[in-house]
Amino acid sequence: MQRYLIVIEKAEANYAAYAPDLPGCIATGKTVSETREAMQSAIRMHLGGLAEDDLPIPVPQTTAEYLAVTS
Repeated sequence: MQRYLIVIEKAEANYAAYAPDLPGCIATGKTVSETREAMQSAIRMHLGGLAEDDLPIPVPQTTAEYLAVTS
C-alpha cells in the first residue's frame, strides 16, 4: 500500500484536489469528504492506467508541513 499526499483547496463553489506525486491526477467535490473520496478513486484509476500502459508507478516523495508565522 502506498500513501500519496493530496492537497485539497477551496474553490469558489466546491473543493478541488491534486496529488503532487501524480501529475494530472485531480478530483473535485462539493465537500472536503466528497473530494477526498473522489481523489481516492482518481488515484486508483490513475495508477491502474499507468500499470496497463507498463509505465512506472511513482514512489510517493512529497511531504507536507505547517509552519507557524508571526506577523
